[in-house]
Amino acid sequence: MKKIMVDMDDVIVDQAGWMHIINTFLNANYTIDDVNGYYIQDIVPKDKMDEYTKYFITQNTYDYCNLNEGCFEVLEKLNKKYDVYVFSAYVFRDDLLYSASALKYKFEYLHKNLPFLDPKKFIFTNDKSIVKADIKIDDIPSNLTNADTKLLFTCWHNKNINDKELLKKNIKRVNSWKDIEKILL
Repeated sequence: MKKIMVDMDDVIVDQAGWMHIINTFLNANYTIDDVNGYYIQDIVPKDKMDEYTKYFITQNTYDYCNLNEGCFEVLEKLNKKYDVYVFSAYVFRDDLLYSASALKYKFEYLHKNLPFLDPKKFIFTNDKSIVKADIKIDDIPSNLTNADTKLLFTCWHNKNINDKELLKKNIKRVNSWKDIEKILL
């Protein structure tokens, strides 16, 4: 069986949790379209960042996340044909001690929402280059190294990477789980 590595954040789940927590904290109505960089929390004003971080670490982001459309059905099919692993970064940039909680929340979310996946195949590391897989699906191009098939899942922070740049790195863009299904099933 070929081995597939699938990223969690922005591939399996959306960023509704981050947006909910930020909007609740700021009493605002930001959307993902308001985010200009990779870190969603950077939309929090700098003078409120310490207070936000203290608030954020009391929250479970995954209480407010949703599976991306088609993810459940396609992953379930992939799991029958491939050896599926979920890889996810968990070290939180703004508060390293929060990382232990984030790890727990990620594991619980995956176990509850994707019960057909083997929890022994959930791998949490910020360095995804350390593992070789036949297929990698991620939203960050640098996480796609050491794979024969590299699928970049489109999200807010990678929309502007052009096809020519992806082609140089042998990366194919996918815009949805239906695109993944067409390529892999």
